[in-house]
Amino acid sequence: MWLYEKRLQFPVNIKNKDLRMAGLLVTQYGGPDGELGAAIRYLNQRYAMPTNKTKGLLTDIGTEELAHVEIISAMIYQLLKGATIQELKDAGLAPHYAQHDHGLFPTDASGVPFTVAGIGSLGDPVTDLHEDLAAEQKARATYEHLMNLTDDPDLIEPLKFLRQREVIHFQRFGEALDDVQNELNRKKYY
Repeated sequence: MWLYEKRLQFPVNIKNKDLRMAGLLVTQYGGPDGELGAAIRYLNQRYAMPTNKTKGLLTDIGTEELAHVEIISAMIYQLLKGATIQELKDAGLAPHYAQHDHGLFPTDASGVPFTVAGIGSLGDPVTDLHEDLAAEQKARATYEHLMNLTDDPDLIEPLKFLRQREVIHFQRFGEALDDVQNELNRKKYY
């Protein structure tokens, strides 16, 4: 079980409403390369890992991805806070308002609802870790794209933090892949 600290892993204090960025940032909440999908992917893959070290790593990173969902959610909420219906319409968010009012709902930036259809969990540890390496790179690239779309430092700083976590997760998954391959070779599976 986890110890939940009731604070964000990185502080979010966005002062300026920006509905356009909220509509784009939502992709890291419920998009195909977003934090929610990553959490589910890693927390499912852990069971097929041949070493406790790698199982533990997937558990740790999977739960950290849930913390990133919290950060993204706080960012979106703050970007939308106080938006009028007309502002939502002007930003192209009328469909979201019609279904969810000002509530958060996991979608990609085009409004496609979150789905688990693209979450890779094959049960083969080498394949799954390669999937994880690719997932972290896609998330890193998406954070970079989002940073390129804003000049608000209150938004850029948490995005930089999240981007850096993707880099660290990539490194840890690379180490885990080496560990798993060594274990499988030791057992003569490969």
